[in-house]
Amino acid sequence: MSGIALTLALLAPSIVLAQNTRSDYLQLFDSNGDSRVSEAEYLAYMSRGFQSMDRNGDGILETDELPGGRGKPITLKEYQDNLRRQFHKLDRHHHGYLNAQELTAPPG
Repeated sequence: MSGIALTLALLAPSIVLAQNTRSDYLQLFDSNGDSRVSEAEYLAYMSRGFQSMDRNGDGILETDELPGGRGKPITLKEYQDNLRRQFHKLDRHHHGYLNAQELTAPPG
């Protein structure tokens, strides 16, 4: 499973929620309450899925820890690099943060 596919697999349940309540969804990410999501906040929130799947806590999702038990191992750094790329794709206004509309937009 590629890093992007893994990211999308971990995002799927959140995307459903996002379509119903954009502002509530933004609040899940927005740790400082400024009504926008920084890259650091995005990485922190999205990395929680990785960390919960990393059963042995070694910073690598091995094949047996991946959804479906298939795919190439991925490190936390590789996963977060994918998240950074996704963040910048979502930041369509290029202002360095995501608003509720950008956060809930389909990946571009």
